[in-house]
Amino acid sequence: MTTLTAPAEFSLKQQKTYNRTSPARWVWSHASRHGWIIFMLILGAAGNASLAAVVPVLTGDAFNAMLKPQPDTSVLLPLALIIGVSQIVRGVLQLGRNFGAELLAQKMELQVRDELYLSLLGKSMTFHNLQPVGDTMARSTNDVREVNYMFSPGVNLVVGSFIFILMPIFVAGRYHPSLVLTPIVFIILYFFFLARYLKTLAPVTDEVRSTFGAMNTHLSESLDGVEVVKGASQENAEVDKFVMNASRVRDAFVKQGDLEGRYVAMLLLGSAYAFGLFHALILFHNGLLNIGGVVAYFGLLRLLEFPTFTSTFAYSQVSLGLSSARRILELMNRETNLDQNLRGQTGAMRGDVEFRNVSFSYALGGADAKDEVLQNISFKVKSGQTVAIVGQTGAGKTSLVKLINRTYDATQGQALVDGVDVRDWNLAALRSQISMIEQDIFLFSRSVSDNVAFGKPGATQPEIEAAAQFAQADDFIHAFDKGYETIIGERGATLSGGQRQRVALARAFLTDPRILILDDSTSAIDSATEDRIQRAISNAARGRTTFIITHRLSQIRWADLIIVLRKGRIAAIGAHDELMKTSEAYSRIFRE
Repeated sequence: MTTLTAPAEFSLKQQKTYNRTSPARWVWSHASRHGWIIFMLILGAAGNASLAAVVPVLTGDAFNAMLKPQPDTSVLLPLALIIGVSQIVRGVLQLGRNFGAELLAQKMELQVRDELYLSLLGKSMTFHNLQPVGDTMARSTNDVREVNYMFSPGVNLVVGSFIFILMPIFVAGRYHPSLVLTPIVFIILYFFFLARYLKTLAPVTDEVRSTFGAMNTHLSESLDGVEVVKGASQENAEVDKFVMNASRVRDAFVKQGDLEGRYVAMLLLGSAYAFGLFHALILFHNGLLNIGGVVAYFGLLRLLEFPTFTSTFAYSQVSLGLSSARRILELMNRETNLDQNLRGQTGAMRGDVEFRNVSFSYALGGADAKDEVLQNISFKVKSGQTVAIVGQTGAGKTSLVKLINRTYDATQGQALVDGVDVRDWNLAALRSQISMIEQDIFLFSRSVSDNVAFGKPGATQPEIEAAAQFAQADDFIHAFDKGYETIIGERGATLSGGQRQRVALARAFLTDPRILILDDSTSAIDSATEDRIQRAISNAARGRTTFIITHRLSQIRWADLIIVLRKGRIAAIGAHDELMKTSEAYSRIFRE
């Protein structure tokens, strides 16, 4: 089997691989792993359709028995018992078909969710910065669920109806060979119009799924930025935009419904009834078919109702499922710019850092390429040194430090750790020895202990509390009713900015990194707490390489090396006293 996988930052361990060359092949590569369920589904469908044909056949026999010159009532009870038993068995087989389809659908949904989640975790930050969260959520929830519906009821009804549609051909010939003509013509026209219907339906179902994704993207952004919306009094404008997006979703569904309404399957069914019955009556009139045969044949034609009725929505469900599979695949197959380099450097890190003529831009190549964020950056940092990075907003400070742990990769030049290009490190080994605390602290909706221990899941409670004390967080944590077991609200909303940053500091201290990066991580700490935090950071910096992005003079002064960035270039580099005398760009920062 040919398996196509996109490059991934972390191709997290998966037990199985799947064919991603097309939506249909991808779906089949999932479903084919459950052969026994597929066999149960097909067996149940075949048995259900075959036993459904028993009823009209035996009903015709009963008519013949009763229409004899001397009616033979003795056959009625056996025929009734056979019909009863056959329909009980049919019910069991139908249950097996439905159960198999539902079981397969649920297993498919589980597998697809796992595969998609692992794929999303493996994508680089470049991918996540460009991909709207709302659209990702729509694909991860609704599109995955549509793949479920594609099998139950979709494929379940398609398989069942396909076997039903064959029954009149198999059985009608026992009464007269020419009676198979109407079912054959019906099948030919049925699949001809079905093919045209599906061809027209595919772009419509694609539109249904894409408009839903766009609506979900806007909804996610509005809720995530609800504080901005309310602060700018833009509630009505956002409602109008949402209504417009919802209207597009409605219009797409209406277009799908209109297409389903103009499908000619019911017209074909009515025509088959008319021509089939007319044909049977001609044969009866010519003495080639008895009345029981007419009744049985018309009963067999009635079996075409099931495939006709289900075709108006079952195939739509399959088309929606394939459209959703296409959207999921597009997300998983999106190329990333990083790989985990499983065979790369994995040893213990000393903490030496060097940049050699590094340039970087967020959008790599193509028409969307932006001006370089960093240009020709070169410097060396020895293990254990503290480096302060200063500069005006937009100078490229955060972009620079994110090249060290390969959140991004340099467009040109090399970023090295311990003399090894970061791209030659095993990514897990590299990042496990680097801790980064950003200004926008993210905390999970879990307990304080879980958040502190996030980078070291096996940490003991004493270790967690020691790290919190080190980060000056222990006092306010104990002030909570449940202490370290207090559940933090989403994104840490129940904590103040300073509290969030101290929890993040504790999380970093607990992992004992060789390189510590603080991206303006003390900006929300009040003056009374700043001295204690400064001492904690100073203690944490001992023995490890530390990068600090800050505007606070108290933190910059004691740095071993200060790098001044201006418009993506190094404007000055050196110690504080030296730069105050020699660098206008550096001294201007403090004057401003």
